[in-house]
Amino acid sequence: MQERQLRELLEALRKGQLSPDEALRRIKMLPFEDLSFAMIDHHREIRQGAPEVVYCEGKTVEQVVAIMERLVARASGNIIATRADARTATAVRERIPEAEYHQEARLIAVRKGEQRRIGLVLVVSAGTADIPVAEEAALTAELMGSRVERLYDVGVAGIHRLLRHHDRLLAARTIVVVAGMEGALASVVGGLVDKPVVAVPTSVGYGANFKGLAALLTMLNSCASGVVVVNIDNGFGAGYAAALINRLGEVAE
Repeated sequence: MQERQLRELLEALRKGQLSPDEALRRIKMLPFEDLSFAMIDHHREIRQGAPEVVYCEGKTVEQVVAIMERLVARASGNIIATRADARTATAVRERIPEAEYHQEARLIAVRKGEQRRIGLVLVVSAGTADIPVAEEAALTAELMGSRVERLYDVGVAGIHRLLRHHDRLLAARTIVVVAGMEGALASVVGGLVDKPVVAVPTSVGYGANFKGLAALLTMLNSCASGVVVVNIDNGFGAGYAAALINRLGEVAE
């Protein structure tokens, strides 16, 4: 069905019945690959600038491997699989030897094409326990083409650790702040800089942290302008958003 539709679009373009812009718009919405258990969106890279990302939790190892193999065969950009355990990563690497497994971030990456890095995304963590989520954010932004720097364990309990790096905060194009406990670090950073801050609450904390809910509510109620918030432990979402913001800054310059 997709091949027939594509042929019809190309024929209409050849006959002048469609403009090139309209043909491209329609082509962007067409192709996906049906694996019965997954519909792989191969044109997401055209629409959004990055291939479809694989969320591994809830999928079998065999399903993840099959999806990754098809993405590697078709995509031109870097491929990301999140929330992958070591068993899944081992199976993927058996079929795709160039795949990398970043255990702390639970992320599988397959790098394709030129690895150009633009702008600057700074990923900041409040504590050492927040680093796994911070690493998911940092690696995601990097794989999407951003230059990334890390600044870890600079939470509000020792605010002087953060303030000594004020110049690094000012140099970044966008900042990801990852914090558990009460999640106050995002507001502090937001009050120091003139750029977007993507806040990530983590599930790190004692009982009344409610597995990240306390940090989430603190960040949502931030009085610092320019702070936006993603879901609890969603380092991937933060890194993806930061990379998009960073890319817009490159266009503006």
